[in-house]
Amino acid sequence: MRSNLEDSSPASPPPRGRGWTRQAAALAGFLFASWAVSLLGSLPIRLHGGGWYAAAEKAPWTPPGWMFAAVWLTLYATMAVAAWLVWRQRRSPRRNALRIYALQLALNLAWPPVFFGLYPVLGVAALWLALLVLAALAVTAMLTVLRFGPISTVAGVLMLPNVSWIVFSGSLNLYAALNN
Repeated sequence: MRSNLEDSSPASPPPRGRGWTRQAAALAGFLFASWAVSLLGSLPIRLHGGGWYAAAEKAPWTPPGWMFAAVWLTLYATMAVAAWLVWRQRRSPRRNALRIYALQLALNLAWPPVFFGLYPVLGVAALWLALLVLAALAVTAMLTVLRFGPISTVAGVLMLPNVSWIVFSGSLNLYAALNN
C-alpha cells in the first residue's frame, strides 16, 4: 500500500518545458493570491493599528507587532505551497478541498476589517463579531487540513501551523473583547 507521503508529488516528475513551466506558474499564482490576501488584510491594521488598538487593553501574551507580519507572511507562504501540492494532484476531491481553502482565504481577509475597521463604529461589538469570524475561520482551517491531508499528507501538515496561529489569535481577540 502506498503511503500518502508519496502522493505529495506527482508519480513521475513533470516533463521539462511546458509541464515544469506550468507547475512553476501555478505555484507563483498560489503565492501571489495568498500574499495578496495578506496585503489587503493588513490595510485595516495599518489604518487603525496606531489609533484605538494602540490604546486598547491587550492580552499579556500579545507578541510584538513585527512578529504578526513575519508569522503571517510565513503562514501565507506555507498555505500557498499546501494548496499548490493539492492542486498538483489529479484527483476529484482536490476541487472541493481547494474550494474550502478559498473560503479560508476569504475569512482570513474578512477578519482584519471587522476587528480593526469596525471597532471605531461598533465598539466592543466589533470585537465579538470578529471573534465569530475567527471561529468560522478556525473551523474552515481545520476542514482544510482534513481535506488536504488525504490528498497530500505534506499539504495537510503544512496547514497545521495556520490552525495553531488562528487559535492563538482567537485567544487575543477574546481577551480584547472581554477587556475593552
